[in-house]
Amino acid sequence: MKKTIVDDLEALLNTLPPYIQEPLREREELSNLLEVVLDLGRPPEARFPPEDVHLDSRNVTEEDLQYVMQRIGAFGGDNRAGIERTLHRFSAIRNRNGKVVGITCRVGRAVFGTIQPIEDLISMGKNVLLLGRPGVGKTTMLREVARVLADDARKRVITVDTSNEIAGDGDVPHPGIGRARRMQVPTPSLQHSVMIEAVENHMPEVIIVDEMGTELEAAAARTIAERGVQLIATAHGNTLENLVLNPTLSDLVGGVQTVILGDEEARRRRTQKTVLERKQPPTFDIVVEIQDWERMAVHTDVAQVVDAMLRGVPPTPELRWTDEQGSVQKGLPAAAEPRRSEAAPSGTAQTTRVHLWGVSREAVEQVAHDVGLPVQVVDNLADADILLTTKARFRRGSRMLKTADEAGKPVYVLRRNTSSQIQQFLASLGSRNGRPSVPEALDEARQAVERIWQGEAQVQLSPQDSYTRRLQHQLIGRYNLPSTSVGREPYRRVTVSRPGS
Repeated sequence: MKKTIVDDLEALLNTLPPYIQEPLREREELSNLLEVVLDLGRPPEARFPPEDVHLDSRNVTEEDLQYVMQRIGAFGGDNRAGIERTLHRFSAIRNRNGKVVGITCRVGRAVFGTIQPIEDLISMGKNVLLLGRPGVGKTTMLREVARVLADDARKRVITVDTSNEIAGDGDVPHPGIGRARRMQVPTPSLQHSVMIEAVENHMPEVIIVDEMGTELEAAAARTIAERGVQLIATAHGNTLENLVLNPTLSDLVGGVQTVILGDEEARRRRTQKTVLERKQPPTFDIVVEIQDWERMAVHTDVAQVVDAMLRGVPPTPELRWTDEQGSVQKGLPAAAEPRRSEAAPSGTAQTTRVHLWGVSREAVEQVAHDVGLPVQVVDNLADADILLTTKARFRRGSRMLKTADEAGKPVYVLRRNTSSQIQQFLASLGSRNGRPSVPEALDEARQAVERIWQGEAQVQLSPQDSYTRRLQHQLIGRYNLPSTSVGREPYRRVTVSRPGS
């Protein structure tokens, strides 16, 4: 479907004082208007991408604010109001006595055709969560999802509309949601209860919710999913990694817990004894990161991606975008360029850069020197390949661990800060016998997927140990391609093939 924009801009302009309307109507880029800001005692301002424009030299008065308020609906408990059957939003700023001293008049637009890159995912019946920074179009896309599922798929759809963001102000919803029904929420704190009410009272097949941000809403979302109702929602956060690190909303993607493994299990997994694991199945099967109006990153198997992230493997979502002809394109993110190690003779192991947190630098450097391992201690986490810490520091947690998670740095934990523990850890690093690092091995798997998509029938990867091969199989499986391991240790490797070949 060709993208079509409906904004009913005239309705918003008519709420503004005449001396503000006139300079707005004269601007050629009026169709790109984002919002008009009216602050008491300051000149009126219009915001266009990428600049803000003063509309008049005189300052906004109390009479100007009253002029606007008389032409819109009453402000609710969230200080928002609107114009009936439009998507425009008016937000009030009040002083300490509750008097309105500023109004933000935001243009609301219905954009038809905006979900084309993910329409196939929406139609699968799975729960989909949309993420993205403010203003990137999450609510606009949610509105189009409601219309497509209600009108094209003929499903029973209910939108839980907090602050009338999705279907506009007034008792009659905006036609942008099609046949979908709308339940208004009196105040944001009641959104979770209206979500449950929608399921219990109206037998929907699909529920659509905007801006989930509390534990109660996360719990309500799980209840809805467990009752077999498809849930499409947006949440605070730009990426899936943000959500995993958010203690309030991490339950939407399964939650995170610390698990202490037994010695035998830790050896089998080739990990430290203290690891992070997903607590439960995720509420949402698919997460879509909206990068801009035309480009999205899609995680089609949230459970698998979260599990990999907790093992220190960075996610590799599928990119989707619309080209100039309106066709949907798909691809993999550009593989990160491998770090260049310090000059080393051909055939030797690559230098591993380690950032220490609570571990003796002198002991690490001495042990590395004694056993002849290419390990370099670095002062900044950004320059490191891995973070090495102690069990006590890891249990306490800190900003350091969050930073490492956000940067995709694997975290290794020593039981104690002793030379023997350090020696065991460094020995495990050296056991790869000069093979590529795990990130490089995963980059090789991504490149193999791209080669298959470009027409090759089969691609063999470099030999890897069993743990790394398992990560490669999981990554390849996310793109619905078959893979097998062939050969004998230590030369066993993964082979990627085209489906049916």
